[in-house]
Amino acid sequence: MLTIHHLNNSRSQRILWLLEELGLDYELKPYQRDAETNLAPPELLQVHPLGKSPMIEDNGRLITESGAIVEYLCTRYAAHMIPQAGSDAWISHQELMHFAEGSAMAPILLALYVGRLGAAGAPLGPRIEQQLASHFNYMESVLRPSGHFVLDDLSAVDIMMSFPAEVAVRQGRGDAHPKLAAFVQMVHARPAFVRALERGGTYAFA
Repeated sequence: MLTIHHLNNSRSQRILWLLEELGLDYELKPYQRDAETNLAPPELLQVHPLGKSPMIEDNGRLITESGAIVEYLCTRYAAHMIPQAGSDAWISHQELMHFAEGSAMAPILLALYVGRLGAAGAPLGPRIEQQLASHFNYMESVLRPSGHFVLDDLSAVDIMMSFPAEVAVRQGRGDAHPKLAAFVQMVHARPAFVRALERGGTYAFA
């Protein structure tokens, strides 16, 4: 059976969602953020030296990093969620799988950390905002008429892109990015996502 090490209110929520979409049996090992620091608990360090979530275990193999986990699960259990290797859609898949945790998350995390500095971080604000707007505009532009990012049905990229899209909506950018807002609404309405919320607990982005 699969095991997921799940940190509450984190990006590992999308791995729970994927597991529910695939209908896989799994054991949930929950971890709670520190109420004051919002940091992951030290117990996660006992699982992996980086002490980060999500992590899954399958057949005794620990797998870390969201993109790698999604690729692994889809390759092993849902090949239809990854385009045919070598196709144009597959190239887009590769780009956006890396974009979701690379380019997109950089300004999101900068905004989070710099925001905690108050006035000391203010000089960085305009540059961070420019980068956020640029990345969310790009995401809006690559959504297909079907409402998905690469294929015209749920794909691995949709799983990965769900979190930065949720951030955009949570930041109040839905009116300026209606396709992203519709994408997030579609994701949150999926029965598998609802089941993942029930199992994973409080999630601030839903």
